[in-house]
Amino acid sequence: MTDATPTRLPALFVSHGAPNMILYDSATRRFLAGLGDAMPRPTAVISVSAHFLARRPTVVADAAPGMIYDFGGFEPELYRMQWPAPGEPALAARIAERLAAHDLDPALVTGRGFDHGTWVPLKLMYPAADLPTVQLSVQPRRDARHHYELGRALAPFVDEGVLVMGSGSLTHNLHEAFGPTGGLRPVDEPAPAWVTDFADWFAERTVAGDVEALLDWRARAPHAASNHPTDEHLLPFFVALGAGGPAGVRIHAETQFAVLALDAYDFAA
Repeated sequence: MTDATPTRLPALFVSHGAPNMILYDSATRRFLAGLGDAMPRPTAVISVSAHFLARRPTVVADAAPGMIYDFGGFEPELYRMQWPAPGEPALAARIAERLAAHDLDPALVTGRGFDHGTWVPLKLMYPAADLPTVQLSVQPRRDARHHYELGRALAPFVDEGVLVMGSGSLTHNLHEAFGPTGGLRPVDEPAPAWVTDFADWFAERTVAGDVEALLDWRARAPHAASNHPTDEHLLPFFVALGAGGPAGVRIHAETQFAVLALDAYDFAA
């Protein structure tokens, strides 16, 4: 135990890419691999993954979460990867208590491992797997404002040195990632304007701290429906915005397969 005041960390939004992003060199892989060392060491991690979907804000309270390989058709070595970080049931209970105090109707669950939205970026950021990590779901039937309020409820944990990390994708139209012949586009195919315009709008509104515009992204962002046919991969962004905002900065940008913007954001109030 120590009486030292914990270092306040930024809240982060990272784009985790395809599961096999961890296997191949790319700007995003290199960025994530250096990100942990570029920040003060957290006391713990709260991971809000686009691949953990629930009707209510659901907190995982396992002491030793297992692995979830929630994908098919990828390289065999992916299904052997481990990231055996501990959970922290006491932190999970405190998260649930705080969400309940904000009338967000949380649930605590056990028996759910780390999905790839959690373990892919964190295995790169913290390969020693020695940080207590608690997962929190997104609610795909709820809007950006709901997830922003989730983040605001989590903000006191940021002051305790806990890393709140939203993991999703700044754009996520998998249908368009496949070309006209049905094959996956080249990983380095240039992004069309409808992708870059959307990504740049988010960067501009985030730096400006224009929370209301961001929360109304479906109506205001250019080409919103094309970049996100469904909402779940953008919802973790709003949790990070609430936890660390109201303003932030884009700290990484790359597109892969023409249409997947793998941007990352740092929210440090």
